[in-house]
Amino acid sequence: MAGGWAKDGAVSEQIEASISDELARIRARKAPQGESLTHCADCDEPIPEARRLAIPGVKLCIDCASDRDTRPETRGGINRRGSKDSQLK
Repeated sequence: MAGGWAKDGAVSEQIEASISDELARIRARKAPQGESLTHCADCDEPIPEARRLAIPGVKLCIDCASDRDTRPETRGGINRRGSKDSQLK
């Protein structure tokens, strides 16, 4: 049941649209390219040969890559609600 001027299923549509947008953003990320580095670009520790062979173009060691992957990414959200209250942030 939708409230106000929203049609039935509007919340589900918003959730599905947000998920689709996030999946498209993840798929658009480019894989590393070029020659792999022998030492990490961030900490200068050696990158194991097995990692360099497994991921062509790797630039970071496992620790630095894990830190970068778990760091929160700040980016603007999309206001899908369309109500005046949601635009007053």
